[in-house]
Amino acid sequence: MVSQRGRRARVTPDADNAPTAEMPAVAATAEPEAVRAKSIPEAAVARLAVYLRVLSGLAEQGATTISSEELSQAAGVNSAKLRKDLSYLGSYGTRGVGYDVQVLVSQIERILGLTRKHKVAVVGIGNLGHALANYGGFPGRGFPVEALFDLDPDLVGVPVGGLLVSHLDEIPKVCAERQISIGVIATPPTAAQSVCDRLVAGGVQCILNFAPVVLQVPAHIEVRKVDLAVELQILSFHVARRADLAANGNGGGDGGPGGAENGSVNGHGNGMVVR
Repeated sequence: MVSQRGRRARVTPDADNAPTAEMPAVAATAEPEAVRAKSIPEAAVARLAVYLRVLSGLAEQGATTISSEELSQAAGVNSAKLRKDLSYLGSYGTRGVGYDVQVLVSQIERILGLTRKHKVAVVGIGNLGHALANYGGFPGRGFPVEALFDLDPDLVGVPVGGLLVSHLDEIPKVCAERQISIGVIATPPTAAQSVCDRLVAGGVQCILNFAPVVLQVPAHIEVRKVDLAVELQILSFHVARRADLAANGNGGGDGGPGGAENGSVNGHGNGMVVR
């Protein structure tokens, strides 16, 4: 077992920030998709997920095309960075027309691996686990919750969100049988590592960890950590900085599409702090 470091793609700063000009539409590159996906910086991947959310909403409203400026405003990122991000997909838009919404949705879904379903297991059916188990938005986005686990005898065998809660000891067996690919850990920190080990033994490839602890995992396992306390501390920093600026007679702030407050796409990886 080795420590999970929250691996990041190695790129120079210019690779993520250099502006690119909007170009006429071109055919998608023949580069193998796995290779192309591997070359995308992690920060850009987080922004692609934001673009997909915006574009999916526009598609539901009947929009067929969108300019880079319109999409960048809706996503809270500058248009040059957006065009750079979309160029990783081999998508450049058409001058004077913009991007085809449905084409972009398909391209981003393909790169993010959303063309197939990823079965999810939630471990720890407390308040957070209950909320995740009952959230109806996961299945429609390709993440059906297929298994629930807890240690509490009052919960084991009880249906939550239409699924029976299984015991923690059954994690390897159930995850293997149901082909679970993503495990969500919503347990106290003292139980998180043991739960993680069971998930890995059951063939789970990716783990979303809500427990405030660093997990030890094999090198091939991907871990994303959601640390709400850290996010609140970051927000506290911005509040304190604004108060200092106001006290010094400086009315400048951090708002706007390129500002530091848009941490979900510019600064803090879609609200997740990786450990």
